[in-house]
Amino acid sequence: MIIDLKHIFVNDNSSQPLEYSLDMSDLEYMGEYPLKKPVKLKGKIFNKASLVRLEASVVFEYEAPCDRCGTNTRREHTVTLDKSLAVSIEAEESDTILITPDMKLNLDELVYSEVVVSLPMKHLCDEECKGICFKCGKNLNEGECNCVKKEIDPRLAVLAELLKDQNDD
Repeated sequence: MIIDLKHIFVNDNSSQPLEYSLDMSDLEYMGEYPLKKPVKLKGKIFNKASLVRLEASVVFEYEAPCDRCGTNTRREHTVTLDKSLAVSIEAEESDTILITPDMKLNLDELVYSEVVVSLPMKHLCDEECKGICFKCGKNLNEGECNCVKKEIDPRLAVLAELLKDQNDD
C-alpha cells in the first residue's frame, strides 16, 4: 500500500491516521513460517512546524517451536516506529529518517523491513525453560528424567579409577 503524503508535506499541522495490516504468512524464517496472522500497524503521520513525522506501532504474533524444548509457542511482539520523513537528505543516511523523494510512502516495504529486523533470534516458551534431556529427549519442564546425570567420559575412566584407588588408601 502506497500512501501519498503531499498534502501532509505542504500543510503545517496536518495529520493522517494509519491503520493497516499486512499478510506476511509466506515469510520463511529459520525454516519456519512464524507469522500466521496479519501484521498490524496503527499510528499517524503528521506535520508539525514543517517536520513530517511517523509515529506508529507494529504488532505481530510470532509462532514457532521453543529453541530449548521444542514446544510450539506464540508470542506477541510490538515494534515502535518513530521516524522523520524527508523528501531528500544531504547528510549521511539515518535509521530515524525515511526518505520519500516522491512524497509517497510504501507501507508494505516499511512494515516488512521493520518486522524482519525485529524477529527474535531466540524464541523461548518461557525464560526459565529447562529444555530437553540430551539423552532420552524428555521435556524437563514436565519433570525430571531418570537418566544418570554424572557419567564419566570413557576416555577418562582410567583416571577415575586412579582417583578411586587413591581415596581407598
